[in-house]
Amino acid sequence: MTVRTLPPLGPNRKLKLPREVERTLPNGLTVIVLRRPAVPLVELRLWVPFGRAHLARGLMMSQTLLSGTETMSSVQLAAELQKVGGGLSCGADSDRLMISGTGLSTGLDRILELLAEVLTGASYPNDEVATERARLIDGIRMAQSQPTHLVRKALLKRMYGKHPYAVQTPEPEQVEAVRPAALRSLHAARVRPAGAILLLVGDVQEAKALDAVERALGDWTGDGAPGELPSTPPLEPGPLLLVDRPDSVQSSVRLALPAVPRTHPDHAALQLANLVFGGYFSSRWVENIREDKGYTYGPHSVIEHSVAGSSLVVAAEVATEVTGPALLETIYELGRLATLPPKEDELEQARQYALGTLQLGISTQAGLAAVASAYAGSGLRLEFLAEHAARLAKATRDDVAAAAASYLAPSRAVTVVLGDAGQVEAPLGVLGPVRTEAAGS
Repeated sequence: MTVRTLPPLGPNRKLKLPREVERTLPNGLTVIVLRRPAVPLVELRLWVPFGRAHLARGLMMSQTLLSGTETMSSVQLAAELQKVGGGLSCGADSDRLMISGTGLSTGLDRILELLAEVLTGASYPNDEVATERARLIDGIRMAQSQPTHLVRKALLKRMYGKHPYAVQTPEPEQVEAVRPAALRSLHAARVRPAGAILLLVGDVQEAKALDAVERALGDWTGDGAPGELPSTPPLEPGPLLLVDRPDSVQSSVRLALPAVPRTHPDHAALQLANLVFGGYFSSRWVENIREDKGYTYGPHSVIEHSVAGSSLVVAAEVATEVTGPALLETIYELGRLATLPPKEDELEQARQYALGTLQLGISTQAGLAAVASAYAGSGLRLEFLAEHAARLAKATRDDVAAAAASYLAPSRAVTVVLGDAGQVEAPLGVLGPVRTEAAGS
């Protein structure tokens, strides 16, 4: 068989970013419009600050916000949205309530009218709340049997201690206690325009879209205030936490390392360092424990950004019998990168990947809306993407090596393993101190 050499990668294209047009309404709502006329659609993202809300109530509110208003049932609301080729969905986390939508550009006025109907008149009907409450409880109970949920729960608790980020899924009994009156009270206190950001991306005229938003949402008011989130605490490495899951045929390995926000001078270099380590398929760690040793199928590492702080999370699911060796190789690869600069070809490959994924991430209206809304929620605007691309392009081997030494040293990691303690505790103990606890404790 003839092996053909791959052609060299072409030069990186300059990011083409649409102009952002912004207006802050008298009620405090910030509106950002990005014109992207490729297809006759519009994407909508509404970010409402939501920090430190009661977890079960916040999650239930996001599930039932679209369940009806004082004048429309959930079925009527959905039918009206479908008439303009549209739809709305809602989600919540420790940082924000996010309402997402899409529809025909010609239906933007109607979509905004229906959004206003929900924001100002959501009624949380008893029967709808009961249905969604039961569905959410079933989902939580199912998740609680899954290793990925259990290890994530243990990792967050280990990382954040008493910070609100430490718990991101309520217990079933907490959800069971939520009633419609509590949801209406929470809505009145937290769903408010001041500090909220509405982003529109699509085939729209900027000025007309801004005027349409002001007509529809100019009368939206709210007297409450978002809960302020404290900064996340620094990671405290300590002993490895082993969460015992008897008879498990595999172990879930997680490491958390310090990271920096998008605006930090080290962020671009750290992103490249993470890619070289384990952030994409051609990384050192993936090559080591997947391709070379076959310990796992899909290891990955990612920088997670939240309003109150950032972290780098390393994750792999491995067979029980190779738990110790897999963690040893993970520590080895982190230490190797923290002490030796990456090779020039490694760095360039990671750089090409990083710059290419920036291009791909904003190539569609939905992708552009997702990136722009994430930036806006962090106080940034889309122009920052061009600045970040420039930093990625300019980062040197020394920059990446310095970032790896500062943030990826294995001695700085918080490590959690979920697995059968009877089989993995001894091999893990060879690598360092281990503290064992039962799953769910």
